[in-house]
Amino acid sequence: MEVKGEHHFKAPRATVWQCMLDPRCLKASMPGCDEMVEVGPEDYDIEITVGMAAVKGHYKGNVKVRDRVEGEAYRLVVTGSGKPGRVQGDSLMTLSDEPGGTLVTYIGEVKVQGGLAIASRLLPGVSKLMIGQFMKGMEKQVDQRTVV
Repeated sequence: MEVKGEHHFKAPRATVWQCMLDPRCLKASMPGCDEMVEVGPEDYDIEITVGMAAVKGHYKGNVKVRDRVEGEAYRLVVTGSGKPGRVQGDSLMTLSDEPGGTLVTYIGEVKVQGGLAIASRLLPGVSKLMIGQFMKGMEKQVDQRTVV
């Protein structure tokens, strides 16, 4: 399943960049994130509880930042598993200046196995909702760092 979209931040690109790679901001922004532990440089083990539809459950996984181009782009590689099944994701995050702030665009691919694959028709809606919650959470984190 392909995921793509964009989000506008009313903050300078440098502030958005720092926040989107800060483990504290990431943990605070991820819906249902119970735990996030750094296990290597830009490599984190996570535990997430999801309460939506067929993806409902507790997941353990890993998030890695790869292919980093300072201030411009990076790739997020995500793996996770729980009772409902397994998920793998790979997304390119790109930041660009725009009038009044920063535009973050993302495009990626999500693969599911197990019970999650059975509910695949629900995944686009659930993914869109979770990404939206993440971006709104990140917006709050960015706003806390932005000096007016």
